[in-house]
Amino acid sequence: MNETGRSGKARIAGQLETARRGSTLLDRKQHILADELERLELFAERNRGAWESLARVSATWLKKSAAFDGRDRIRAASADGAALVELSWGGAMGVSYPEDATVELPAERHPGGSSALSYTARSHRDSLAAAARCAAASRAVLLLTTELAVTRMRQRAIDNTWIPRLEASIATIQRQLDGQELEESLRVRWAEDNRALVDQAPTSTSRASGGLDG
Repeated sequence: MNETGRSGKARIAGQLETARRGSTLLDRKQHILADELERLELFAERNRGAWESLARVSATWLKKSAAFDGRDRIRAASADGAALVELSWGGAMGVSYPEDATVELPAERHPGGSSALSYTARSHRDSLAAAARCAAASRAVLLLTTELAVTRMRQRAIDNTWIPRLEASIATIQRQLDGQELEESLRVRWAEDNRALVDQAPTSTSRASGGLDG
């Protein structure tokens, strides 16, 4: 920064005030994001636990169905269409993230087979819906984690780099101003002292008069 003088000091002081205010806002944002992230992490953990539990049940029924019905019957029971996932979105401090997911499943097929096959199909449909909710919650955690890291990095940059640099610039300008004021004060004092000496010195007329009187 090459600012000098009182106007330069005023401009930098304005920038410093803006930087400090920005740091305060970023600190507030950090606390809000951290609280929301903690909530979402708990939500994601519950969804992950639900999905993993349903996935284990699905795997168990699949093994039973494979033993009773065979692969061909299992393949025939598979749905024709794809599942559609719809996300509901929320947000905090300008960050958008999925709050939940709903799954529209294709129509079930009933090719016959054992009761194990029916339980297999139903448990896999439940597991798929739980997986979508788990994925949405995990994505929300990732988005907020990233934003929180960026916010912390920005605040550190302001607190550790920008604010000290501005404060140093103000201190440098103040030293320059103090030096100029001291120099001006010495100049004025020198001029006053010099004027006093001139006033105290005898004039040429008074010296001449003194000579005639003698």
